[in-house]
Amino acid sequence: MDGILGIILFLVIGAIIGWIAGMIMKSSNGIIVNIILGIVGGFVGGFLAGLIGIGGGLIVQILISIGGACLVIFVVRLIRGK
Repeated sequence: MDGILGIILFLVIGAIIGWIAGMIMKSSNGIIVNIILGIVGGFVGGFLAGLIGIGGGLIVQILISIGGACLVIFVVRLIRGK
């Protein structure tokens, strides 16, 4: 049961991070796209932070995930040409 609850918690936090990143970036994507980008951004932010040796507690991890989600939204904008 812990595995399923962990996944659900991960998705909910990713959704909130995607929503926050969408607001920061003034994204015109829909809420569902921002949620998906938030989840992907969490992975990207965590990966990049790990490469450069940044880590910390929950607040730091949330900020890293928001930064990753903003980066993903930026890259999507570049690809789309907007």
